[in-house]
Amino acid sequence: MASMSFALNRFSGLSSKTTLSADFDPSTRRSFLPPTRVGLKISSATESEPDLSVTVNGLKMPNPFVIGSGPPGTNYTVMKRAFDEGWGAVIAKTVSLDAAKVINVTPRYARLRTGSNGSAKTDVIGWQNIELISDRPLETMLKEFERLKKEYPDRILIASIMEEYNKTAWEELIDRVEQTGVDALEINFSCPHGMPERRMGAAVGQDCVLLDEVCGWINAKATVPVWAKMTPNITDITEPARVSLKSGCEGISAINTIMSVMGVDMKTLRPEPCVEGYSTPGGYSYKAVRPIALAKVMNIAKMMKSEFSENHSLSGIGGVETGYDAAEFILLGSNTVQVCTGVMMHGYGHVKTLCAELQDFMKQHNFSTIEEFRGHSLQYFTTHTDLVKRQKEAVEQRKAEKRGLKSDKDWTGDGFVKETESMVSN
Repeated sequence: MASMSFALNRFSGLSSKTTLSADFDPSTRRSFLPPTRVGLKISSATESEPDLSVTVNGLKMPNPFVIGSGPPGTNYTVMKRAFDEGWGAVIAKTVSLDAAKVINVTPRYARLRTGSNGSAKTDVIGWQNIELISDRPLETMLKEFERLKKEYPDRILIASIMEEYNKTAWEELIDRVEQTGVDALEINFSCPHGMPERRMGAAVGQDCVLLDEVCGWINAKATVPVWAKMTPNITDITEPARVSLKSGCEGISAINTIMSVMGVDMKTLRPEPCVEGYSTPGGYSYKAVRPIALAKVMNIAKMMKSEFSENHSLSGIGGVETGYDAAEFILLGSNTVQVCTGVMMHGYGHVKTLCAELQDFMKQHNFSTIEEFRGHSLQYFTTHTDLVKRQKEAVEQRKAEKRGLKSDKDWTGDGFVKETESMVSN
């Protein structure tokens, strides 16, 4: 059976200047959509298998694996394939009002391998792109969103949107996209390259004053859950995340790609990817960025846990290739885990492996649901000062144990042999 998909409505009467408190509960201004948007329940797990289903901002998914915005969600054909293969949700490639302004180049990807730069035989660990948002007409993408929701009413389709610094443009884009029946919006405040002069992508996500204003426009207009996608190209990622949530967003997605120069060809001395002999900095992704992504997600999760309600969500992104990678993001507080470059490397069918590996991890630790271990590892992060204190106390305790009993009254019957051993010198 398929899982129930529903989106929660927002009241549209908020001013663009409205600032919401840290303990704001989005569910207080929600009501269910008409029954036509309600599907049946999906469960991919049997009684003997751990349950991978998750419910995020009122959206129920059969598993936490989400197609991240990018090439894997670029048109109807590939998004349909993702649903057919069993992905928990799909986030389409970012759309804007005027696709005519979006002009891509080829080649637009470059790979980082474990060997020296230019090596063709070693493993790929990093991936760079200089690809822009969707270059397909908005009307075409909207028709495909609508078609997908009619064919898969019980599956979660999320539209990624990005616009210039223009309130009217944002409102028009939101209105047109929502009419297709998408379940949620992910706002691209994070694209590291292309059109920063138009105050798009990371140009907004790196400016908290600008971000607060634009989030105000968006959240006053949107009637479905809104996720704000964060750029890692900033000193403290918790600042824009906090602003986004206080401005009314229900969720945070993190991280988008890291600004990078992939390398220089040692023969031609030209940077990669090379377009007519030239290049430009791009976005870095895939498994080599995972440690950076985990740190950013951990910081956001700790901030959210201390300042916001459980109704807000976190979608982890960055180098997920296995179900065990996904488990790490969930242990650090992620509700869902997005995969983009991993799909480009392994295909849409890879979700079955991801699910099997995540269930294997859950079996190892006797977890029956995602929520049982989500955020579990956050408690083990502390300051360096505290680490020094803890280690000093531990060393002193071990020395005390090694010295053995302090008094005859401390002998016990049950631990007599060990107590004897604790006082032997050789």
